[in-house]
Amino acid sequence: MRKIIVVITAFVFVLSACKTVKQPAQSEYTSDPTTETKVFTVPGSSTTTDVQPEPAPIVDAKPIAVRKEQVSFTDQSEQTANAGNTFFVIIGSFGQLDNAKNYRTTLLEEGFTPIILHSETGYYRVCVNSYKSETEARSRVSQIRQGFPKYSDVWLLIKE
Repeated sequence: MRKIIVVITAFVFVLSACKTVKQPAQSEYTSDPTTETKVFTVPGSSTTTDVQPEPAPIVDAKPIAVRKEQVSFTDQSEQTANAGNTFFVIIGSFGQLDNAKNYRTTLLEEGFTPIILHSETGYYRVCVNSYKSETEARSRVSQIRQGFPKYSDVWLLIKE
């Protein structure tokens, strides 16, 4: 009988020792989840208005990747046409010049006017547009992402 009482006592002790009580993390930046959120209204404002809210501007869900590199043009005529531009919309990047040229041919068939840049890292960047303004370049990246979902990985190169 003593053995049974000792075993039961040991069993109860083991179970009670393993219990933990989880407390939510306390921080000065977190609020108590049990309290209700306060909603404030502005006096004199009406909830029924005839004015329609303006539509929100289209924002890409995926951020635009940006990289700064020194680049050179592979064709002299492309250099004279784009020499003053700093922002380049890159749609492809290749280690071999032949692969970049083949990709350029594919893009020409789709209506783009691509040029090939040679970066300081040794890669050949296929650029579809170049701009002097970053906002224009970012706008073009968004247009390509919306119009051509298969080119959703298009990114922005800033010439140093």
